[in-house]
Parts: sequence; C-alpha cells; structure tokens
Amino acid sequence: MTESYAKKLTAILLEAITDREPLVQEQVCGALCALGEAQPAEVLSACEEHLWQHEKLAHPYRTMILRAMETVVSSHLSELDKDMARAVIFLASSEMTRVKELVCDWQQAASNVLVAVGKQFIGKVMEEVLSKFQPGALPHYFVVQTLANLAASNVFGMVPFLTPILSTMLPMLGMAKHDTMRVVFCSALQNFSESALEYLASRDQAPDPTVRRDTFAADIFSAYDILFNHWLQSREAKLRLAVVEALGPMSHLLPSERLEEQLPKLLPGVLALYRKHAETFHVSKSLGQILEAAVSVGSRTLEAQLDTLLAALHAQICVPVESSSPLVVSNQKEVLRCFTVLACCAPDRLLAFLLPKLDASNERIRVGTLQVVRHVINSAASQMEVKKPFILSSMRLPLLDTNSKVKRAVVQVISAMAHHGYLEQPGGEAMVEYIVQQCALPPETEPQKPGADGEDLTGDGVRAISVSTLYLLSTTVDRMSDVLWPYLLEFLTPVRFTGALTPLCRSLAHLAQKRQEVGAGAFLLPYDSNATLPSPYAITTRLLTVSSTPYLGGGRGAASLRLLNILHRDIHPLLGQRWATTVPLLLAHLDEHTEETLSQKEWEEKLLAFLRDTLAVVSDNTWICQLSLEMCRQLPCYNGTPQEKNFLYKCIGTTLGAASSKEVVRKHLQELLETARYQVEAEREGLACCFGICAISHLDDVLAQLEDFMRSDVFRKSTGIFNIFKDRNENEVEKVRSTVILCYGHVAARAPRELVLAKVESDILRNIFQYFSTKVLGIKDPALKLCLVQSVCMASQAICSSAQAGSFHFSRKAELVAQMMEFIKAEPPDSLRTPIRKKAMLACTYLVSLEPALEEQVQADMVHGCLHSVMAVPPEPEAEDDRQESLYLDTMHALEDLLTSLLRRNMTPQGLQIMVEHLSPWIKSPRGHERVRALGLSSCLLHHFLEHLHVSALVPFHNLGLLIGLFSPRCADLWPATRREAVSCVHALLYLQLGYEGFSRDYRDDVAERLLTLQEGLVQPDPAVLFHTCHSIAQIIAKRLPPEQLISLLLTLFESLGDSDKNCSRAATVMINCLLRERGSMLQEKVPEIVSVLRSKLQETREEHVLQAAQHSVYLLASQHCAAVVSSLLGSPLPFDSHTCSLWRALATEPSLSTQVLALLLEKVSRDVPFKETRAFLLSSSPGREATLLPLAATCALYEVLSVPASGPVVLELYPQLFTTLLLRVSCTLGVLLPRSLQAKERRSVGSALAPRSLEPCSSAVDALQAMLLRGGSEDVVQRMELEGGWRLLGSSAGHEEGVTRLASAMARSAGPRLPLVMKALVCTQSSVYETQRVTSTAFLAELLAANVVNDLMLLESLLDNLAARQKDTCASVRRLVLRGLANVASGSPEKVRAHGPQLLTAMMGGLDDRDDPHSLVALEAMTGLARLLDLVERRDLHSVLLHVAIRIRPFFDSEKVELRSASIRLFGHLNKACHGACEDVFLEQVVAGLVPLLLHLRDPQAPVTNACRFALRMCGPNLQHEELAAAFQKHLQEGRGLHFGEFLNATCKLLMHHFPELLGRLAATSLFYFKSSWEDVRAAAPMLAGFLVLHAEPELQPQVDLEQITAALQLLLKDPAPLVRMKAAETLGRLVKFA
Repeated sequence: MTESYAKKLTAILLEAITDREPLVQEQVCGALCALGEAQPAEVLSACEEHLWQHEKLAHPYRTMILRAMETVVSSHLSELDKDMARAVIFLASSEMTRVKELVCDWQQAASNVLVAVGKQFIGKVMEEVLSKFQPGALPHYFVVQTLANLAASNVFGMVPFLTPILSTMLPMLGMAKHDTMRVVFCSALQNFSESALEYLASRDQAPDPTVRRDTFAADIFSAYDILFNHWLQSREAKLRLAVVEALGPMSHLLPSERLEEQLPKLLPGVLALYRKHAETFHVSKSLGQILEAAVSVGSRTLEAQLDTLLAALHAQICVPVESSSPLVVSNQKEVLRCFTVLACCAPDRLLAFLLPKLDASNERIRVGTLQVVRHVINSAASQMEVKKPFILSSMRLPLLDTNSKVKRAVVQVISAMAHHGYLEQPGGEAMVEYIVQQCALPPETEPQKPGADGEDLTGDGVRAISVSTLYLLSTTVDRMSDVLWPYLLEFLTPVRFTGALTPLCRSLAHLAQKRQEVGAGAFLLPYDSNATLPSPYAITTRLLTVSSTPYLGGGRGAASLRLLNILHRDIHPLLGQRWATTVPLLLAHLDEHTEETLSQKEWEEKLLAFLRDTLAVVSDNTWICQLSLEMCRQLPCYNGTPQEKNFLYKCIGTTLGAASSKEVVRKHLQELLETARYQVEAEREGLACCFGICAISHLDDVLAQLEDFMRSDVFRKSTGIFNIFKDRNENEVEKVRSTVILCYGHVAARAPRELVLAKVESDILRNIFQYFSTKVLGIKDPALKLCLVQSVCMASQAICSSAQAGSFHFSRKAELVAQMMEFIKAEPPDSLRTPIRKKAMLACTYLVSLEPALEEQVQADMVHGCLHSVMAVPPEPEAEDDRQESLYLDTMHALEDLLTSLLRRNMTPQGLQIMVEHLSPWIKSPRGHERVRALGLSSCLLHHFLEHLHVSALVPFHNLGLLIGLFSPRCADLWPATRREAVSCVHALLYLQLGYEGFSRDYRDDVAERLLTLQEGLVQPDPAVLFHTCHSIAQIIAKRLPPEQLISLLLTLFESLGDSDKNCSRAATVMINCLLRERGSMLQEKVPEIVSVLRSKLQETREEHVLQAAQHSVYLLASQHCAAVVSSLLGSPLPFDSHTCSLWRALATEPSLSTQVLALLLEKVSRDVPFKETRAFLLSSSPGREATLLPLAATCALYEVLSVPASGPVVLELYPQLFTTLLLRVSCTLGVLLPRSLQAKERRSVGSALAPRSLEPCSSAVDALQAMLLRGGSEDVVQRMELEGGWRLLGSSAGHEEGVTRLASAMARSAGPRLPLVMKALVCTQSSVYETQRVTSTAFLAELLAANVVNDLMLLESLLDNLAARQKDTCASVRRLVLRGLANVASGSPEKVRAHGPQLLTAMMGGLDDRDDPHSLVALEAMTGLARLLDLVERRDLHSVLLHVAIRIRPFFDSEKVELRSASIRLFGHLNKACHGACEDVFLEQVVAGLVPLLLHLRDPQAPVTNACRFALRMCGPNLQHEELAAAFQKHLQEGRGLHFGEFLNATCKLLMHHFPELLGRLAATSLFYFKSSWEDVRAAAPMLAGFLVLHAEPELQPQVDLEQITAALQLLLKDPAPLVRMKAAETLGRLVKFA
C-alpha cells in the first residue's frame, strides 16, 4: 500500500504539472521535491514512468518534471542505487536527445540531471553519453554540452576520459558545419582544457598522478589547428568569441615547440578580433593567457610580435571606460594584465613604445598611456627601477596638458611614482610643483554633469584628487618627507598658488611637526642651504593676510594660523610662549562660527590685536621695520582680492604704529600714497584705515605726510597726467582727493582725543575745505560725496567725544550743516542705495549739539528735509539682500538720533509738540510703511523726553489730549508694528502726565502699566481681540486723563472716524463709546456738541462699524415690548440679513430681557409642527418633508441670541429646556428640506453676502445647539465634539446616531451636573410620536450609562428601568439601542453589574433570539453587549447560559457579514475567558469544535475578524489544558504583532498532534468543510491546516484520516480558479507522503 499511495500522490501532482499558472507549476514542482525528500526512489520512479507513458506531454511540463528529478537526485545522490541511477540516466539521455532540434530549456534540464548523477556515477553516465558520442557521426548539441559541464563539475572523474573523448571528438570537428555545434565544441574544449590544467595543478590529490601535460598535447594541438585555422575565420561573432575563449586555456596545453611555432600566427589572429568585436573582454582575457603561456615556455618569437601587440593593447586601453558596462571595465583590467606580462619580459621595448606616446596631443592616447605607465610602475617595480630617469623625463609634455582627464591621470602617475621613489630623482621637484599647481585650481561653484565616461571632468575634480594626493604623500609616504620639506614652503608666497594654500599649509604643518619631534628646539628652515625659501617676514605677512578670509579655499585661515604657530621659532625666537596662548584662541573662534555667522569686522579686529601683541612681544624696531617693508612689497600681490588688500593696509598701519623710526614711517606712508590704486573703493578705504591706525601713535607725522602729499609734485602730476584723457581727468582727480579726505576722517576718528581737538579745525577741516570751497552740488562723483560726508561725520564725532567739547565754538558749523542738507536733498527720493543720507544725518546729529545753536527756521528745514528724504522711500521687496535692509535700518537710526538731538535742545511740551507736528502728516499717511516709520520715531522721541523729564513746578501738560487723540486710534492700525508703536506712545504720554503731576520718574502706575500687557492683544489679527484691546486702552486713558483734556481728546477722535485706515476708524468708535460710558457724566454741557458731531459722522458713512453705534436703541424698545419685538423680528424674511441678525444679538445684552426672549423662542420651536409631508411623499415610497417656517425662523433667531456672550447666565438658567428642545429639533429635521418658497432663494444666496449662514434646517439646528452649549459653559463638550467630528455626524442621517452617542459621552465627561435635569427632560420624550426623536433620546440615555457619573448622580436605577421598558418598542433601532445601553453599565458602573446580572443577561439572551430583525443587528448588539458583561456577572448566573450562548453564536462564525463574524468570534473568546481554564466537558467540546474555524479565519480578508480570532484563540488556550499550546497562542497572536501564518499554523499543528493525537481525524474532517469556503484565503488555508496536521501526526494515526477523501478533495482543489488555492493544495499533497 505504501508504494501505491506514494505513487498515487506523485501521479496526482504530475497531472497538475500542466497548470496554466507558472507559480502553481513551481509549487507542484516543489511538492514533488518534498515527496522526493521522503521517498526519493518512488518519486523518481513515478516521474520516470510518467514521462515514458506520456510521450506527447508538452516540453515545458517535461522540463518541470526533469527539474524536480534533478533536485531529488542532487539531495539524495548517496541513497541512489545503481538500478535507479541507470534508469534515470537512460531517461535523461532519452529526453535530452528525443528531438534533434534544439529546445534549450527541456534539453538543458535533462542534461542537468545527467550532470547531477555524474557526480556519483560518472562511469555509468559516461557510458550512456559516450554511446551517443560515436565516431563518424555528429553528436547531439546537448551531448557535447553535457560532456563540457561534466568536466567542470567532476574534474577528477572526467579527466581520465579526456583522451578517448578528444580522439573521438577530433574527427567530428571537421564534420560540424553549423555554428551552433561549433560553439558547443569550443565550449567543451575550453572546459576540457581548464579541467586538465586544474587536474595537473592538484596532481597530488588526483586519483591518477601519472597524468602529464603532454598526455593531451597532440589532441589539443589538432583541435587547435581546426579552431584557429578554420573556425576563427567565421563570420559569426558568437563562434569567434567561443573560439578565442577556448584558445586561451588550450595554449597552456600545447607542446612548447608547437606554441613557439604558432605564436607568429596565433597572436595576430587573436589581435585581429579586436577590430571585429565591440566587447573585447574575452579577447583580452584569452590574449593574457596566451602571453602567460608564451612567457612560461621562454618564447623567443614573442619579441618579434611585441610592436604589434603593444599597438593593439594600447589601442584597447585608450577606449573610454563606461562605468555602466562591467565588461568594458573588466576588459581594461585584462589589458593591463597583458601589459604587466610584457613589462616583466621586455621592459625596454615596452617603455620605448609607451614613453613617446606621452608626447601625443590626443587626449585618449595620452590618458591611456598614463594609465599603463601608472600600472607598470606599480606592478613591475623591480623591472622599472633602472628606468626611473627616463620615465621622469618623458612626463615633460603631459605636465603642460590642460585637459582635465589628462591632469587626473598625471596626478595618479605622480602618486605611484612617489610610492616607488621616483620623486627623489632629479626632476622629481617638477612633479611636486605640478601637484601644487592642480591644488591651486579654482573650485567649481556650479555642479557639472559627468562626462561620457562617467568621470568628473571639472577642474574641481582634478583639484580634489590633487589635494588628497598631496596630503597622503605628506602623511603616509615616509620617503617623501625629505622631498617635500622645505621645498613646499616655496609655494606659499607666489600669487598663482593661492588656491593651494589650505592643502599646502596642512601638509607643511604635518611635515614640520614630524621634524620637531625628531629635533626638538632646532630651527626648521635651513636658509643656509636653501636661498629660495621665503623669509620669515614674507611667511608672516602672507599667512596673516590670507587668514583675514578664513573660510575660503576650504578653511585656509585655520590652516595658515596652525602653520604660523608651528614655525614660531623661525619667525622670531621670542614668540613661542605667547603664540601658544593666542593662536588657539583664534582657532577656537573659527571653530565656533561658520562663513555665514562669522563677523568679518570682529575677526579682523582679533587678527590685528594678534599682530599688535606679536609686535609688542618682539619689541625690535629693526624686525618691525623689516616686516613693514615686506608688507608693502606684498601689497601688489593682492590687487585681485580687494578685501585681503584692505586688511593688509590695516596690518601696515598697525606695524608702522609700532615702529619707533619716524623716517621709516614717513617713507612708507609716502610710498603708500604714491602707489595706491585710487579707483578701487576697497583700496581707498584700506589706505584711509592704514593712516588712521598709524595716527594713533604718529599723529603729527601722519598729518605732515598728508599735507606734503597734497603739495607734492605727485599730487599735482596726477592732474596733469590725467589731462591726456579729459573724460577721465575729473574722475581720477576726485578719486585721489576723496581718498585724502577719507584719510583725514580716519585720522580724526582714530587719533588720541586729547590731541585731536587742537588739530581738527586748524589742520584736518582746513585741508578738507581747501579742496571743497566750491559749491557742493558741483560734486558729481558719489564716492567723493560719501568720503566728504564720512570725514565730516568722523571729525564731528571726534569733537563731540572730546572732554572739552562743551567749550568748543565751531565757527563753520552752519556752513557744514547746509552742505550736509544739500547732499541729503540731492539723493533720489524713491530709493536708498548709498549711505550718504545716513552719514550726512549723523554728521548733522553731532553738529547740532555743538555751539553755536542753529536758527529755528534752519532746524525746521533740516527736520523737514530729512523726514522727506527718508520717510517716503518705498520699502524694499523681501527678496532684496541683507545689506540693503541693514542700510535702511542704519539710516532710520541716524534719523532718530538727529531728531532726538534737536529735541534735547528744547525739552518742553512746546518743543515736543513741534517735533510731533513735523511727524503728524506721516502718522496719518495712507501708506503703511510711512505710518510705521513715523510712529517709531514718535515713540523714540516720547521715551527720550520722558527719560530726561525735569519738572521744576507743577504745570499742566496742556497738549496731552491732542497727542493721545493722534496716537490712540493707531492702536488698531492695519500694520502690527504700527500698533505696537502706538501703544508705546500712549504709555509714554500717560507717564509724562504723571510726571507733570509731580510723580517721581521711577514711579510705576498700575493702570498705565496695564497698557504693556495689552500689547499681546494687538498682535492678534482677529478684529474682535484687537478692538477689545482698544476698548481696554480707552478705559485706561479714561482713568488717567485730566477732565479739562477730555473734550480735546474726543474731538480729535471724532476726526479719526473718517480715517482712510478702516481699522483706525473702528478703533476711534470703540474708544469714543468707552469714554462716553466711563466719563460721560461730566460731559453734560457738551452733549449737544458731541451728538451733533456723531450725527454728522453717521451721515457721512455707511460703514457697518459706525452703524453699530446706534443699535443700543433696540435694547430699550425690547425692554418694554418684548413679545411684539420678537414677533416682528420673526416675521422678517428668511434668511435673516446681517442687520436683522445684529438686531437679534442686541436683545441679549441684559439677562432679564434675554430670559423673556429665549422663553418665547423655545415655545415657537417646540409647540409648532416641525415639518409637513409633501405631495411627492404621499404619491411615492421615498420620504419627502419640508420644514415649517415659524420653528425654522425661531431656530435661526435662537442661534443669533445664543451667540452673544452676554446671554450666558440666561442659558445656564434654561439649560435643560434649551438642550432637549434643540437636540430633538436636530433629530426631527434630519433629511428635511427647506420650504419650496425658500429653496430658490437659498440657491441664489449661495456665494452672496445675503445670509451669513446656511438656512438648511438641520444645520441651523446643529449650529444653535453648539451656540447654546458654548454659552452654557460647556465649551469642552463643543471642543470634544469638534475634534471627534461629532457635529458633522449629528447633522447627517447616516451618522446621527453616532453623533448623539458622542454628544452624550462628551456631556457625561464635561457637563455632569447638568445631566439630572437633562435626563428628566429627555425621558419625557421617550413616548414621542416621532420615531426619530425616540431613537435620539434612547441613544443619548444609552450612552449615559457608559459613564460613571450616572452612578455618582444616583440615576442608574431609574435609567435602567426606563430603558428596560423600551425593549418591546416597535422600532428595531430603539430595541438595539436599549441593549447597547444595558451593556454600557459594564463601562460606566461595573460594580453594579453583579447586582443586575440576571436582568442584563436575560435582556441579552432575548436580543440573541430577536426574530423581528431581518438583518440581525439586534443580535449583533446582544453579542457585543454579552462580551462586555461576561467578566463582571456572577459565575452562577453565567453558568446557566454559557452553553446556550456558545451554540447560538456558532452559526455566525461563517456569516457573510463581517460585523457578525467578528462579534461572534470575539464573544466566543470572552466565553472561554470567563471559564478561567476550568470549563466543563460539555463546553470543552465547543472549544474543540471552534478550533478549526478560528485558525482558518486568521486568514479572513477582514482585519476585525482576524483580530477577533487572535483574541479568541488566546482565550481558548488555557481551556485546552496544555501550557505549551497556550503559550504559543500568547506569543504569536498578540495584538498588533505581525503573524507569519504558515509558521504559526505549522507550530500549532505540531503541538496539537503531539498532545492531542486523537483529534487528528476530527480536525482534518472539519478542515474539509472549508475547502469550499467563499473566501479565497480561507480556502487556501484549509489544505494548509490539513497538510500540517498530517505532517506532524505519527504514522500509526493514519486510520483516523480518510486519506481517500482528503486526496480527492485536494485533487478537486487543484482545479480551483484561484492560483493560491491550487498552490496550497499541491503543497499539502506533498505532505501526505507521511502516510504513504
């Protein structure tokens, strides 16, 4: 029986091999392999029989069977007996040669079977194969292929057969006419040759160590003759490649004399293939093998072929490499391997060929040659040792090539040379210089596209590899240390190597440190033997200057400073200790910053301080003079880098300041003036800074030198020289003059204050005015203007900062001010591009404070001119650069300083009023940027006035009201910055008033301080917040304003009602109302005037905010006639317009009135019919309802009244009535349409401003309910509903029930104290005639039971009784909600469940048996409720219903509805959990019966069902009374954890069969039921379960299983339409071999 069943299974699978789905075929093949694992002989026998019996089976299916046989043979080769081996060999041989045509997959599979068997039975395989490999007849293609593969897979077994095979094969070669056969013969010869070579190489392990190379020589040569002389000439490229692949290994087996004889023909023949094939890897590989063979036999004829070989190989190496093609890269490696072979045997000839190629101008030739040279240097080092001078000299022309690819190749060659000692030879320095030159290439700023060969072609790529190479040579190649040091120092100072400074400094620092470690304390720079080294002064100047731009070139600042520190002893012996402290601080500063965050000015100051400190430590005038001389010499080197040259000028000034020799100082200053390039702005600035710094120590010498220069021939000649070009004349002269003027300015600014006052008018300003006595407007050059303004500003500042400034009488002050104002007026009014305004205003600021004082008109003109020049400038777009923004801010600060300086000279209310009058037109400007600037200036002036206020007598601040009236409406300006400044102004004015009332300056008034806390409200864009803040500001003003100032404030505010900024107009309205309310009692005499002004303003505007000021009258009318007002407003057309809505809201301003209004509206909503049935409803089955007008209007009115915050107290009073009425209004308007008369009107209002809200009945009710809750203090309820989407659900027919549930939950959480009265009101509606209202109230009350607050409020009993009474309601939804409510007790009051257990269980059981619900929704609710209650009821109560529930819910396991499946399975889990592992046998039977459904539904397509199954199985585990199984369920089935179903099912079945073997038949039979499941995944899981059960069952349990039934069922599944099912069926059939 065993044999027949195994064969039967195999037969079934073999029949299924013809499945149309490839994946199923693969699985069938896998099942055959699985059967083969258990019964290899039976499976192989069955497969053999099947193939013999089904001669017409298509070859793809035969291929699959042969693949399965190969797998079985490979796995069980040692178990294969000779008979079976012989049968398999015969079958495979037959399959392989059944048809003469090539059918590759099929015949290859048969061949693979033969190769697999041949690893063990090589003799039998060879016997069969050789029977089809007979002399005189051309064999089948795959016979030869099989021989080839056998040679590769079983070297020791095949080599003894090679001699007869080769003798038989040789005649066949001539018979092969088709290229396909010739290719396979070539492949066989290649494999035979490689096997023979491997055999000979491992002869000590071989079975026959007597085999020698010459054993095969004659046959191989005969084959070689045919392959080379005949087949290699074929037109078929594939054949030529096959031939050349074979020739490589064959050449090693040729007799030496034959190889020598054939080389003159062989090498050219192989080389010729380079021209015929695009991909030449195989040619190069074979050529390398042939060359190695030739060299190994000491060939003498190779020399004659060298030129041809080298030319061909060189052409190959010059082919551009495409990194995307692995074969091209491999070809390059093989070609280089050929060059290595030739370099070892003929180095002279190789170099004689290669080195002249370096002179070629062609890029590819030069790059390829350099690549070979580098490879040869590395791979044939010993042969190249004596050739070093020749190789070095041949690099002359490549060093001059500018091509990026050539440069990269040269750098790589130099790197190889360095490792092998080439650079120590004469000429090596040129290589080092070349590397440095490449390091100096400019880095690319734009990313470049890679070249065609995938390499980076940019200069930056060359630079990067050069930098890396230089550093590696410096740090890792020890022999390069003496080559690079101190030679690299020579590259520090030349300008052309500037780009290489960072890598140079890093390499030099490393080399210097190594030298210091060897010889501590010694000088590093051997000036005696190296005259070309830069001097210490040159090194210091160079490294210090380039450090001024520290992040350029990859961080050259830090690298330069580190090198400078290391060379301290050579710079000056005294510097070591000081620099050890100061240099690390500079480096730390660089580390703390980036290029973006570093302040250039601060960094230069640190470097100059470092220089001053260094000069002080050295304190040697000769050394200092030498340093200054070197600095002056290097100045021209920085003409291309203005910023660095500017810094070098500062260094020169610092150094000259430390020099004690006046002659040297004068001489250098004169040279600087004569050689400066005055056209360059940075150079002019640098020269001026130099003079200013020098003046700190040599003021008289500097001034004398400047005056000498202005009188000198050089200065006069400059004008004469420029006369040649008249167009340039004036420009050039002005540049020189402007520089001199700037020098004077810097001298004044830097010189010692105690000396400058005596010199400023007599020397400095006199010389400035000597050249500017003409009209200032005649100056055209803006640079000259700027220099003049800047110098005047510096001089004025120097005067002001002097200790004697107070007694200084500046006679030319008015003249200077006038000139500065002319400059300011000449600037374009629409843009700010130069700092001339800023500098001129700063100069005026300093001049104003000097004596004599300016006339009033002059001051007024100056203020007017400066304001007009700055305030009107349009703001720059945000995209402008930061420098423009900085210039604007600096200019505004200069204007602030000027106005403050003028105010300081008249610190009285009148003086303040004058300044504000100047600013007033700008404060009221329609342009926002002008307002914000004006308010900012006003705030600055007021705070300055306040800070410097001195009140000698209690006098009134007579213009307080006027000023507050001007600033306070700006608290609501459209621009937030303006609002902040306005509050600041009002705050300052209030404190000014307190100061004039006699309070001390440090007094802090609580009322005034509140203004600052209100500023946060002004940031809000929300108008409500903004105007509320304005109201608070008005309250503060009202409290602190003197009575006599009130009317002037009001009149000023009335003027603001017409402000062009609507926000300010609204703020004025708010402030007027507040002031009238707060201080109106004292305005009795002024009321007519105020009313008159108000009426005129209302007539002028139709603005909404102005109209709202009159709405208070509605409140008075309604206080007397509430019902009539309400009725009239309800009669307004729907939808209410904005004015009607605002009138409704006005009725909620006072509680007693609000109470009456709300009571009337509630009556209108609840008493009237909410909707009427339409004719369409009466004539059809679909519902059609229209809302009635009066309740709809009342609902809209309720929303408006409830939306007013003042209605809050009244809402609290009427909370239950409002809540219940509006909630039931929502329920009875679900799906209700607008009245037909309003539908068209509503459509027209969409998109217009007629209605502020939608008029849709249900939405309006939801809005009113939301407003009611907000006003009733239930904000948390509204917010929670909003977050959970509850409002949207509440207003939709589909989601209303869930919306009510969420509302009840939110109320229970956040409005507990309101619930008793709300519940009482809702209970009264339980018998409503409207079904929707009953559903709504039941849903709300049911959800309340889920909250503990019901128990706390002692409402539980009454709620339970009320809900239980509705169990027989005619509406299924009500009955369902009753069950939900009863189950909610488990969540809200779990401790009460035991007391009410029987009642609750009875209700749930009744729900399970509800027959009036066709959709089983009541049963679903009952199952869900039972799952919640089971853990809480008494065990005795549960015992009586346990079995009944389990039986009742079992049909739902396989329900089509996912909810029912999920709930029933989860309840089954809870039933198991309730038993606590101690269930009775009767219930245990239900557990066992449920195992298979639960396991299979783990593959349910719905996630809730699979999660329920996970839970249920975890709960079933303890009841099965097996710890290991329960632990497995707990481990694999945790919630949220991924599940590998196959592994889990396998492990579960293993445990079940180990501990419950008696269940095998029952479980297997149950799984058969699911073979017909409607869900594909479950249908696929069922055979998996059966298969795993069988897999782990003991063979003796076989009688429990009806194998015939299972096999038949699986056989049917093999025809299932789902491929997955067919795959699992095939897999299970493979497992049934267990019972075979």
